[in-house]
Amino acid sequence: MTKLAIRPILTSFVLVSALGLLTAMAPAHARDKVGVINTTWDDVAIKGYDAVAYFTMGEAVKGSEEFSHEWLEAKWIFANAEHQNLFAGNPLKYVPQYGGYCADATYTKNKADINPTAWRIVNDRLYIFYSEKSAKKWATDKYAIKKADAVWERVKKGLVKKGLAQ
Repeated sequence: MTKLAIRPILTSFVLVSALGLLTAMAPAHARDKVGVINTTWDDVAIKGYDAVAYFTMGEAVKGSEEFSHEWLEAKWIFANAEHQNLFAGNPLKYVPQYGGYCADATYTKNKADINPTAWRIVNDRLYIFYSEKSAKKWATDKYAIKKADAVWERVKKGLVKKGLAQ
């Protein structure tokens, strides 16, 4: 092989090696975040949406970094100080069910990420879904909540046993 033919191969090898090294050096939580609360890589719950707004405003509202509260090793972000205070006073009233993982996936024995704009409140409990399609599917099963509640208890126990949650 000539020097010109070897150069692209060598360049590709160096780039692949550098990417591999960067991936190996990245913190583990940035690659595989697992816990009872579904958070982004930087520990933000509900992808930065205001958990209280679903109840008080009836819509998914993006929070502001100015109004945040730490709870269960997650950062909860709110649209205003009033929502921040309401959550801090009673987080269990506002926190999404199943740790903020997709409610539809939970009842089918899976954990899936969410789209915070696909949600439902049933019996004063917030449920968030991967998509509006999964929310509609879930709503047609009158036993979905009962099934998901039972599955979630096993998921939480498994995470605690593995040391991934408290």
